[in-house]
Amino acid sequence: MRSVLAVHPAQRDDIADLVTRRPLPGPELEQVDPFLFLNHHGPQTYPPNNHGLPFGPHPHRGFETVTFILEGSLSHLDSGGHESVIEAGGVQWMTAGSGLVHAELSPEAFKRDGGPLEILQLWVNLPPPLKMIEPRYTGVQKADIPALSVAAGNGTLHLIAGEFAGATGPIESLTDVFMSTLELKAGAKTALQVDRTRHVFLYVVSGRVDVAGTPVDKWNLVEMTDDDDSFIVGAADDAVLLFGHALPIGAPLAARGPFVMNTEDEIEQAFADYRAGKFGDPAGLVAAGPEAPTEKA
Repeated sequence: MRSVLAVHPAQRDDIADLVTRRPLPGPELEQVDPFLFLNHHGPQTYPPNNHGLPFGPHPHRGFETVTFILEGSLSHLDSGGHESVIEAGGVQWMTAGSGLVHAELSPEAFKRDGGPLEILQLWVNLPPPLKMIEPRYTGVQKADIPALSVAAGNGTLHLIAGEFAGATGPIESLTDVFMSTLELKAGAKTALQVDRTRHVFLYVVSGRVDVAGTPVDKWNLVEMTDDDDSFIVGAADDAVLLFGHALPIGAPLAARGPFVMNTEDEIEQAFADYRAGKFGDPAGLVAAGPEAPTEKA
């Protein structure tokens, strides 16, 4: 079976009053191609009359953002005309492609009432032919995500994209990415099948698990070998994991601030296009939001 190559702890990097941990990129791991970046916000409880999330209007180009709302709620608005409020258990999948400006903020009800909040945001790279594809967005609520029994009924796999046990996730990935969240009860154990040509993305959100014989605590990213088509995950106590896999892209990577391209020239062009207003403006939010990103963003 596949084995664990390394375990990478998330680095604490709070954003204003938002508790934030980042396992990728980390000191010893730049990417798990095509998975580029993961921010784990929370878990924490916001008081009533709070300011909400700090993610006002900002641009992206050349990749996809996948946002998992584990607790709380999240409002999305972008310059492609997409708008939604996704509640706990739901997912937002945005293909930035050629360029979008979006804002991810707390709805007014959450700012008024407060409550628990925990959110994951994952960046998924796009191959060179799809870097400048037309942007798109899909928001799905928890009820629209298949909840599949695993581990002899002692676990649940929430299928977001791809196929599992005869079911298909509601998100159609442009690059055949499989994506899920996996809940395991204490003592549960399950075998996960992943073709050896694909890279595994496995992050422990909460609890303690055993991955292919290696104990892994919460807030750690597991880097797997590619020498087999399956591995076993067991839970030492109740656990939640982010579990995905995809074919590696293997292309050169140029990333700066909110843009991920293949060359530095393409990054410079992205900054120039954003400043020229070519990414659009969702309902005038750019004018009311933070200044444009700088070359050092």
